[in-house]
Amino acid sequence: MTAITASMVKELREKTGAGMMDCKKALGETNGDLEAAVDYLRTKGLAAAAKKAGRVAAEGMVADYVGNGVGVIAEINSETDFVAKNEEFQQFTTDIARIIASENPADVDDLLQKPFGDGNTVAETLTQKIAKIGENMSIRRFNRMQGQNVATYIHMGGKIGVIVNLNGGDGELAKDLCLHIAASNPQFLDQSSVDPEFIAREEAVFTAKAQEEGKPEKIIANIVKGQVSKRLKDVCLLNQPFVKNPDLSIEQLLKEKGASIVAFSRFQLGEGIEKKECNFAEEVQQQVQGLR
Repeated sequence: MTAITASMVKELREKTGAGMMDCKKALGETNGDLEAAVDYLRTKGLAAAAKKAGRVAAEGMVADYVGNGVGVIAEINSETDFVAKNEEFQQFTTDIARIIASENPADVDDLLQKPFGDGNTVAETLTQKIAKIGENMSIRRFNRMQGQNVATYIHMGGKIGVIVNLNGGDGELAKDLCLHIAASNPQFLDQSSVDPEFIAREEAVFTAKAQEEGKPEKIIANIVKGQVSKRLKDVCLLNQPFVKNPDLSIEQLLKEKGASIVAFSRFQLGEGIEKKECNFAEEVQQQVQGLR
């Protein structure tokens, strides 16, 4: 039996918004499996995981760069929002996005070995910035796209970054799609690109929920089919209603404009990274210990 720790309860609470005791119980029922605990809470109607955003778990910003048919979004993290608002930090993130565009690194490790432009590598310059600013910083991830019509969009001063690679259309359409993706947070392009594991997981959740609600077994399959179909429409970009004109789906919008989406990516600052909150952790630890 896996021991349920304060940090596990805290992470589940942040992911789902469910109560502390419900999170503790869910982890106990699922032997500490975080994703299974999320599904358990959804089954019980205690978490709206399908629409979860979670609290931002790290500071910093998402920066972008567009030029010569190349676009980049990059997430650079800092420990505090105070540093994220520092002009030197912001300039550093802009420089990193530019280097990614020009050097086309394979991954973050490769990027760290590229020349920064001051006689040092990116890794060496990063180390110098950490020493000067006095706070840990890291280059977490990036996405670089090159094509006929590439656009980026940064929302809320770097809290969300979007990049779209479009065939056909124009710059205005590409920007509109970036805005839409920032607002609607699609997970897949269309239903053909949905991960089979995602569908299996949704089916399992909706089946368990129907059983929990006492639905007759003979109609559960049809209920689940309908709920999964609705869920796929929510998470697939082409099926979503266009935020600027909900009467049009994104698929219809693209058809009208004679365009197609090659690829897209959306970064939300700090998603999946746990932020240290000592007081809250201590509170959870006390609660967990009290239940043992």
